[in-house]
Amino acid sequence: MFIPLKDSTFRLSPPYVTISIILINISVFIYQTTLPGEALHAWIYSTGVISSQLFKHGVSGFILPFFSSLFIHGGFLHVAGNMLYLWIFGDNIESTLGHCKFILFYFAAGIVATICQLIFQGYSDIPIIGASGAISGILGAYMIRYPRARIQVFFWLIIIIRRVWIPAAYVLGFWFLIQLSNGLGALTIQQQAGGVAWFAHIGGFLAGIALLFILEPYERKRVWKQLNRRY
Repeated sequence: MFIPLKDSTFRLSPPYVTISIILINISVFIYQTTLPGEALHAWIYSTGVISSQLFKHGVSGFILPFFSSLFIHGGFLHVAGNMLYLWIFGDNIESTLGHCKFILFYFAAGIVATICQLIFQGYSDIPIIGASGAISGILGAYMIRYPRARIQVFFWLIIIIRRVWIPAAYVLGFWFLIQLSNGLGALTIQQQAGGVAWFAHIGGFLAGIALLFILEPYERKRVWKQLNRRY
């Protein structure tokens, strides 16, 4: 297993949007901790995306959860892990796209990720929450934009513990394979293993790659040129 600690890529501009999203998520989570059990349960079910409830509350009840769910988390480790990944990788994608495009990118990736989870989860009363899908989109875009960047990761395997620098393409490619493997495994056993929205991660990652090419045509041309050189 590994945890990313930092990357080697320099940001070109202050990551105002990334910082704002992190602060909003932390603020919302702090608010969640003030709610008693039943109120917290009601809060999560009113702000998360629930397939069995999508069409029961009109247009607003259908659309708003796709946005609000991106700021709701199920626990400290959930929000802490997401914000760590967002801080490490989000600032560079924000620099690449610019502040306004990054906002569009973030929510679009998050919504596509949620839709993917809905498709594979099917009819369910379990709410889909968390920024993981949107952040997965950032990881996908980062792997394409900065494949040779170095990522310092905290790595452990049984008793081997160390910090190492690894190319982003390997770190994020391996991360995606883990999500894909767990997602397929969850389908096989007909349950959402551990409550993790694996297909939100998978869909968000692929959406991030597509959105990078759509919002930043230069990246599409750059990758196309590299492929032509190789083949």
